[in-house]
Amino acid sequence: MNETKLNEFLGKVVGDIGAAMSAVMVLLGDKLGLYKGIAKLGPCTSAELAKETGTAERYVREWLGNQAAGGYVVYEPKTERYHLPPEQAFALADEGSPAFMPGAFQLINAMFKSEPRIFENFRTGEGLDWCDQDQSLFEGTERFFRPGYVNNLVQAWLPTLDGVVAKLQAGGKVADVGCGHGASTIVMAQAFPKSRFVGFDYHKGSIEVARRRAKAAGVEDRVAFEVASAAAYPGDNYDLVTLFDCLHDMGDPLAAARHVRKTLSKSGSWMVVEPFAGDKLEENLNPVGRVFYAASTCVCVPASLAHHGPALGAQAGEKRTRALALEAGFSSFRRATQTPFNLVYEGKA
Repeated sequence: MNETKLNEFLGKVVGDIGAAMSAVMVLLGDKLGLYKGIAKLGPCTSAELAKETGTAERYVREWLGNQAAGGYVVYEPKTERYHLPPEQAFALADEGSPAFMPGAFQLINAMFKSEPRIFENFRTGEGLDWCDQDQSLFEGTERFFRPGYVNNLVQAWLPTLDGVVAKLQAGGKVADVGCGHGASTIVMAQAFPKSRFVGFDYHKGSIEVARRRAKAAGVEDRVAFEVASAAAYPGDNYDLVTLFDCLHDMGDPLAAARHVRKTLSKSGSWMVVEPFAGDKLEENLNPVGRVFYAASTCVCVPASLAHHGPALGAQAGEKRTRALALEAGFSSFRRATQTPFNLVYEGKA
């Protein structure tokens, strides 16, 4: 045994242990408003942060020690104060930031809560339906993906599609399939007031939240949310049908793709946003791939298997996704654009 290599590996393990335990600290910091509090106060003591957030100083002191050790906050020994640098505040305290990350830690929480079921699934090969996951998955999914939609969907993604922006500006008809809490639907509705939007999801609880969000955003007059599956949602002649980060989760993605093609107008576009992935395993052996494979094990693959699906997984890649679209009857399917976390495709009937 090479002792140097062993120690190097143990160093990685200790780092992962610290990261895993500190995920709980991030959840606490987010829920208790500690990140927002320290961002507001600037350099402060644990007592000052506790007073600002209505929390107990002794717990805050220990939390700050963890956060300082991990580099999430900065401790100044001379003044015995803590502060949140602007870069960390951008990622931890600003919900409108494209880099806002606490939602991802809610996803981690959901994964830990699903572990007993996933353990059994490894033995049986069975699935775990999306609807049967913990509530933190639904909340975390929206909070994790919404910043990307707010900062990319209208500004960078839709303009890469064939004539879609002009249609929506004039007054188009859009179906957002697998809409969850409706973040993507509402973002589009706010940008294109002449168009009408319908968000579909088979999870009733998410649709109820989406309706409340639409009302709060003042777009309920042109946005509707309905409970429906991806392979049987109502309506036709849509100018745009969107699927955000959900095709690979589906029990029958081919049936969903065929239904999308059936419900599109002749010149309509199918917009598919999927996790960034290469077509070969070795292309995904990186930090982003590590995250997506873990999420896929506990969320994506079991969601599909719960409906006896093909379990494409979060790292399905462009080749498999294109093959599915062409099998569904689309005449063309291309990568329209990409981000470090997403691939954005356009299909044409």
